[in-house]
Amino acid sequence: TPNVRAAYEAAELGVHLATDDGREIKKPRASINLGEVNARLLRLAQETSADMLETLKNAGVTVISGEGRLDGPHRVVARGQDGIDVDAFDADSIVIAVGARPRVLDTAKPDGKRIFTWTQLYSLEEVPEHLIVIGSGVTGAEFASAYTNLGAKVTLVSSRDRVLPGEDSDAAAVLEG
Repeated sequence: TPNVRAAYEAAELGVHLATDDGREIKKPRASINLGEVNARLLRLAQETSADMLETLKNAGVTVISGEGRLDGPHRVVARGQDGIDVDAFDADSIVIAVGARPRVLDTAKPDGKRIFTWTQLYSLEEVPEHLIVIGSGVTGAEFASAYTNLGAKVTLVSSRDRVLPGEDSDAAAVLEG
């Protein structure tokens, strides 16, 4: 039946439907298994990264996982994760894509139990009653929105005049409203 299929599909997303009698799903109660949701998100992110890497390689892009340094206005020296210099590359244009790393505050060291970096947040098994998000950029706003929708009380702390300081002011107004 459609309701059973919907329940199965929802369960794959970490959303579980049940009724008071535990049988037929007519007017279900929904619950979120945050561990399953986070595992799925991490799996999808890994799959997307692998797909993007394959697409770049198929297009002839040289991809080096490691570190690089500028050695002049048109030259990069790259070193792989093993620490060995891989090669030097010359190009008319250079894109510096450093990725995202959590910023750790000296006064609030992440312990993975009460204070989290954004990467550690994916290890949560239960939705917290109240979550304080420090940072009002894209990542902070995304987590604030997600956890609000999961039922947590969320407080977003910003050092800027508004949420999403580098983004569209209309989008920021929607989040602040």
